[in-house]
Amino acid sequence: MRERIRKFLTVHWVAAIIGVTSLLALTAGAATKGGPPAQLISAAGTAPVVAQGAAPGYADLVEKLSPAVVNIRVTKMEKMSLPDLEGEGPGSFGPFFERFFGKGWQGRPVPQRGAGSGFIISKDGYVVTNNHVVEGAREIVVKLAGGEEYSATVVGRDPKTDLALLKVKAGKDLPAVALGDSEALRVGDVVVAIGNPFGLSNTVTAGLVSAKGRVIGAGPYDDFIQTDASINPGNSGGPLFNLKGEVVGINTAIMAEGHGIGFAIPVNTAKLVVPELQASGRVTRSWLGVSVQEITPDLAKTMGVADPQGALVADVVADSPAAQAGIKPGDVIVAVDGKPVKSSHELPRLVAAMRPGTAVDIKVLREGKNVSVRATLSAQDDKELAGRSGDAAPDRGKLGMAIQDITPQMAQGLGLAEPRGVVVSQVEPGSPADEAGIKAGDVILEVNRTKVRNVRETQAALEKGRADRGALFLVKRGDSQLFIATKLG
Repeated sequence: MRERIRKFLTVHWVAAIIGVTSLLALTAGAATKGGPPAQLISAAGTAPVVAQGAAPGYADLVEKLSPAVVNIRVTKMEKMSLPDLEGEGPGSFGPFFERFFGKGWQGRPVPQRGAGSGFIISKDGYVVTNNHVVEGAREIVVKLAGGEEYSATVVGRDPKTDLALLKVKAGKDLPAVALGDSEALRVGDVVVAIGNPFGLSNTVTAGLVSAKGRVIGAGPYDDFIQTDASINPGNSGGPLFNLKGEVVGINTAIMAEGHGIGFAIPVNTAKLVVPELQASGRVTRSWLGVSVQEITPDLAKTMGVADPQGALVADVVADSPAAQAGIKPGDVIVAVDGKPVKSSHELPRLVAAMRPGTAVDIKVLREGKNVSVRATLSAQDDKELAGRSGDAAPDRGKLGMAIQDITPQMAQGLGLAEPRGVVVSQVEPGSPADEAGIKAGDVILEVNRTKVRNVRETQAALEKGRADRGALFLVKRGDSQLFIATKLG
């Protein structure tokens, strides 16, 4: 019996050895003929081993580009404000802070530090970043990947596209990157972001172009590249590269509620803005003088428009290029100088990209008929255009809020029987409007006890007021109305 068991085990042990040997031989043969699968797990069950033929990494690309990506440190004067610590009751820290900082410590400017990213575009030290990174900065320090630090000056800023141009004097040639063509990008293309998220210098992430032409409400010229390359606080102003090593975008914003969704300014926008910033420190844009809105399917049906594309003219500024060309409210602008206008968001970008004084052919749909007009564009006057929609960019002004006219379509959503007053579209944190309690979405019906119907009347009423008395607003918020008093800045 024992002998039979011994023979059985011996036979199966030999078979097992033969089986393992055959498997190893087959594996070796596969390696010489076609190679194993792309990844094999090591004997320890960890550390994937990348085999021949696997996709290449980005190491060479990153090694070449990183020296031109910089860390930007800024010092700003921000108002000291700790509303949760106010009060005089038990448990309040208000008296404690007052003891150290004196009366009126709330709102007192104190130094605050911030950080962002940027990239060098010329060997003599010009650096591109976001406007919001350096806006209001008292001191700017640019740190290179090698550790060298240089003081930087602001050459120019453009809040409307959130771009800024800096200059450092290094006393030597600096590494620079090339600017690519963002129009050539396609959804699905691989992109690489390099920046300083959370102060972690030269952090590299990669992903895809998720979408183009995104409008996220950041400004009048929204046209963002959406990407799933990881972008975090501190990446602002840093470059987004294609696999050729060219900058195709400037990382700018993230969606707080959507992890892994980031937005970049197309580099073609920067290629228009940066030369003007370098030449004069500011950007001069053209103006048509219309307030426009999207054409909804319901509006298209009511107006007899077969295709709900274009920019619906809600208002025309008196004596503007549009008014002089004969454009009227209710017209649908479908093309400017041969370039199609598919939505109301495209019109401001098309017009702003042209030089003042340019004569352009504009095609409109008027009561179902095609009409062509010719307009000569003029330069934007920010004071005159403050807060208007369409190609008139919102300007927060002294009060720190942007306002716009109320179209018939907007009136319904705001609970108004008819378009009257102006709607607050943006409020700058810490501004007089913010401190007074004005909120985005408020409808301003009166200014200094004078009824207002549009932006022009609102601005006129504010200009008549006395700065030492501030301004008194009658505001509709939801189903209620209230008076709000503000300082004039």
